[in-house]
Amino acid sequence: ICQTQTLSVVLEEVLTNLIMWFFYALIPCLLVDGVAILPAPQNLSVHSTNMKHLLMWSPVVVPGEIIHYFVEYQGEYESLYMSHIWIPSSWGSPTEDPECDITDDITATVPYNLRVRASLGSQTSAWSTLQHPFNRNTTILTPPVMEVTKDGFHLVIKLEDLGPQFEFLVAYWRREPGAKEHVKVVRSRGIPVHLETMEPGVPYCVRVRTLVKAIGRHSPFSQAECVKVQ
Repeated sequence: ICQTQTLSVVLEEVLTNLIMWFFYALIPCLLVDGVAILPAPQNLSVHSTNMKHLLMWSPVVVPGEIIHYFVEYQGEYESLYMSHIWIPSSWGSPTEDPECDITDDITATVPYNLRVRASLGSQTSAWSTLQHPFNRNTTILTPPVMEVTKDGFHLVIKLEDLGPQFEFLVAYWRREPGAKEHVKVVRSRGIPVHLETMEPGVPYCVRVRTLVKAIGRHSPFSQAECVKVQ
């Protein structure tokens, strides 16, 4: 009985030593320069307004260290015809911010896969991929900022410059019963545009909405703004 108990104690000590050896052998794999392996960025999302696309994620935090992020994208062409290769983002490889402007990367109205990983020295995290592919046709379109003025008897508007893909549908009318609404497509960006010669004492009103042919969508109309010549 004593021999059996002694053997049991010896086996227990050997097992304990093996477990401790395995634990200490594993530590160098989990730690690099005293810092735990980098976790992958989480909560990826795309915020897109007026064809400006921003990929965002929750930051990876390592006290006292600056984390860099690398962003890559994969469009329909890369997925179907280029063996699923990933391309580094124009502006987000690398970046210290937990966001990347991917506007210049999204050049077609097709689904795009997006992914990001963290880097610290020689360490890199696993890739995190956007849960659902992003398509620019889901961008939120808003009316442009509009300035309505008069230049003498001329009704003049100046519209916010939203970029080369935008056209503006401008509706204007005399504010009186039975007045007809006129519509004009404006392509000039940030430049005053003459709409009509006004009659004294009659208010003229203007409203506008954006139009993006590349995605076949337009914004709601803005609130009307009115001016008149005395």
